[in-house]
Amino acid sequence: MSTVDLDAPYRLNPRESFEVLVHRCERREGCLLGTPDVVRFVRALAMHATARDALDAAELGETTRARVVAALEHLAATGVIVADP
Repeated sequence: MSTVDLDAPYRLNPRESFEVLVHRCERREGCLLGTPDVVRFVRALAMHATARDALDAAELGETTRARVVAALEHLAATGVIVADP
């Protein structure tokens, strides 16, 4: 079962520090963001009505889009991003 509803809005969990996550990613310590594409995407996620809208706006290729969706699944499962009611 999917943990991310692409037709729902998401944002970074307010308890998370994006700068700390990026720093960990740069140092490869428990990186949850994976790639620069995912970092850019998570930063822009809250600016869109739904995760799908954010994906469409990002104009990602099929491979990158699949990687970003997989990363969103992991980020949602670990509480880094949360649905924005």
